[in-house]
Amino acid sequence: MTHLRRRMQEDLRLRNFSERTIRHYTHTVAEFAKYFHKSPDQLGPEHVRTFLLHLLNERKLAWGTIQGARSALKFLYMRTLKQTWFDQEIIKPKVRRKLPTVWSREEVRALLDAEMNTKHRALLALYYSAGLRCQEALDLKVTDIDSKRMVIHIREGKGKFPRQVMLSPKLLEILRVYWRWRKPKAWLFQGKRPGEPLKANAVRVVCQKLRKQLGIRKPLSPHVLRHSFASHLLDTGTDLRSIQLLLGHRDLETTSRYLHVSEAWLHATPSPLDDLPIQISRTAHGGNRTA
Repeated sequence: MTHLRRRMQEDLRLRNFSERTIRHYTHTVAEFAKYFHKSPDQLGPEHVRTFLLHLLNERKLAWGTIQGARSALKFLYMRTLKQTWFDQEIIKPKVRRKLPTVWSREEVRALLDAEMNTKHRALLALYYSAGLRCQEALDLKVTDIDSKRMVIHIREGKGKFPRQVMLSPKLLEILRVYWRWRKPKAWLFQGKRPGEPLKANAVRVVCQKLRKQLGIRKPLSPHVLRHSFASHLLDTGTDLRSIQLLLGHRDLETTSRYLHVSEAWLHATPSPLDDLPIQISRTAHGGNRTA
């Protein structure tokens, strides 16, 4: 390990970044150095710009991934190398937020009734019933399911913030069936390797298989089930602040985007056109045919 990498990892730990973020940042910086065959302390703004364009134009990476690479390099230069040029020279890309993909209740029901093993059903039911992020569910231990208080303990959510979410009685039944079948010892969802939790890639493979099995074109992932959880809560009258706390969002603005996909909220909001006393013509303009 180079001195620069060690120093950057120490800086990240001193600022209480998660181990996952530390691995991601150091991997990005290693790729940056490998691309130019030089140490990053010998590189500057034009090299950063060229590398980000390489990720965009040649590797065709998503904007979210490119933004993550920019954040890693920004931390390296501004925090570890104490250089101040980064924000002036490397413009932050404009964030274009998309509306979240939401499955209907009927689609979720078809998913959870689909033919699959007990472990996968328990995991997908957990994502939908509690709105967990992908890794939050995989990091759960058996002891995090508190059946006495009917809560699920998220020990380390995004940003290392702990929280609690509701434990659905129906989910508890599903988890108990799963527990009697697999009897997990430490991790609630054990991976292939002893002592390790299930990997996120394995969950994505399961989701793609089930989506094709159901013949549904909408994307399916743990985050889609999380979106569906939030949207369906909003449809049933749960307030945004409560949904924010359950999802572990820092800002209410992030949670408010579910208003755009909530059927109940949209249908409950009348259009101003409905209040205008206009006449509805029964014939097409310029012709005699009825509409």
